[in-house]
Amino acid sequence: MHVSKLTLHDFRSYTDVEIDLEPGATAFIGSNGQGKTNLVEAVDYLSRLDSHRVSNDAPLVRAGAEQAIVRADVVRGDRTALLELEITPGRANRARINRGALPRTRDLIGVLRTVIFSPEDLALVKGDPSDRRKFLDSLLVLRTPRLAGVKADYDRVLKQRNTLLKSARGRRNVEIATLDIWDENLARTGAELVASRLALLDALAPFLVDSYQRVAAASAPDRRVVTATYRSSVVLDAQLRDQATIERMILDEIERRRGDEMDRGISLVGPHRDDVVLTIGELPAKGYASHGESWSFALALKLASFELLRDDADDPVLILDDVFAELDQGRREQLADLVADAEQVLVTAAVADDVPEGLKGHRFRVAGGEVVRD
Repeated sequence: MHVSKLTLHDFRSYTDVEIDLEPGATAFIGSNGQGKTNLVEAVDYLSRLDSHRVSNDAPLVRAGAEQAIVRADVVRGDRTALLELEITPGRANRARINRGALPRTRDLIGVLRTVIFSPEDLALVKGDPSDRRKFLDSLLVLRTPRLAGVKADYDRVLKQRNTLLKSARGRRNVEIATLDIWDENLARTGAELVASRLALLDALAPFLVDSYQRVAAASAPDRRVVTATYRSSVVLDAQLRDQATIERMILDEIERRRGDEMDRGISLVGPHRDDVVLTIGELPAKGYASHGESWSFALALKLASFELLRDDADDPVLILDDVFAELDQGRREQLADLVADAEQVLVTAAVADDVPEGLKGHRFRVAGGEVVRD
């Protein structure tokens, strides 16, 4: 899979830009603030309908414009599809494939598949549980796009249930029958989400171990095994994968903690409270891993995601956004070797010499709102 053409209108800093792309490595070189990351962000946004830089759509639209448009020709085998997304802050976005409107914007997810690695990904190791949940759910939806609907349903139920609990906070006069309905919906959608996350971590595990060993070999061999383990306040049996059983366990825990929830006015049970515990050897990575080990672990998570998606079908587009400045020469060359056989790799860098020889490929200069083939 690769992107053969990218067109942006009023996206971020670009009024209009059109770029022809090819398989293999492509590097966008430009000083900070010139818009090179905006290009790869647009490609990634078409894949996941989410940005690795911001949490809402407003910054994606050029200042003074009302709407941004992102288009990409995506080649998969001997077929090409035109993907188009209209981004309108404050209103529903609209998506098309081959000029045909999609009934729901989220139906676009996974048509183009990407894996992006950027400096922000250090938060996967050092950040909050929400960072790791987001990583897991994003990969989950790329593998199984229908789960975007499950996640949206869960978020909607959680919001409605929190509103009900907040309105009854400290008063204990909430209509129990109404709360019971939201309890059941939260347990049903939450159980499917938890079961899917557990299955995903099972599938990711061997790729993660292998990726970390290969990444760590850039400096010195690291024989320690890395793990990513799901931590749930409800599912305490590490082998449990049955969705119906998980649903019952969530309902039981909701019942046990109902008094606490009504006192605090918030939902205390469900997958929105869960975490992924990352370990190197016997120790948790968060708080114990060095800066270099944290970088290696974060990169290994993304490379494992790439290999898992590749194992499912064809290669996703791999995006390396401004990461080489953070790596020494040995790790740069090692990373280039690890991704050299990917169908398409998009790279951004402020300094051309930071891009290792193995990823030189095609090159564009980005400056002053213009993107020029070098």
